[in-house]
Amino acid sequence: MNHEKLIELGLGYPGASVKTPFDPEMQVLYVKDKMFALFGRHAEWESVNLKTDPEEAWLQRESYPDSVLPGYHMNKRHWNTVVLNGKVPGETVRQMLQESYQLVVAKLPKRVRAELAGSMKRGMPGGGQES
Repeated sequence: MNHEKLIELGLGYPGASVKTPFDPEMQVLYVKDKMFALFGRHAEWESVNLKTDPEEAWLQRESYPDSVLPGYHMNKRHWNTVVLNGKVPGETVRQMLQESYQLVVAKLPKRVRAELAGSMKRGMPGGGQES
């Protein structure tokens, strides 16, 4: 798993986009105007900050102690930094990305959530990615 694959997956979610608000080299996945994945580096490895449920955050850190860390420069209760060093299985990282997106969407206004749900119902392949 790497940045390129995660960005490709993330862009498949309804309303997702990539921006570089902090640094031209630091990509961030947004749903509408809220970030759900912040890409960076941890030592020599690529990493990604992902929103998570506080109880799940602790469990993920315990399960992958050298690869899932409290969110770097983020609220450490709600964000984890996942080091993409191969120790966290790719499917688990994909699930973490999806959970991050879903947690952010859940906090969006009801009208925006309905708009996003409508784009999924129109049968867009790839969970919202237009072909």
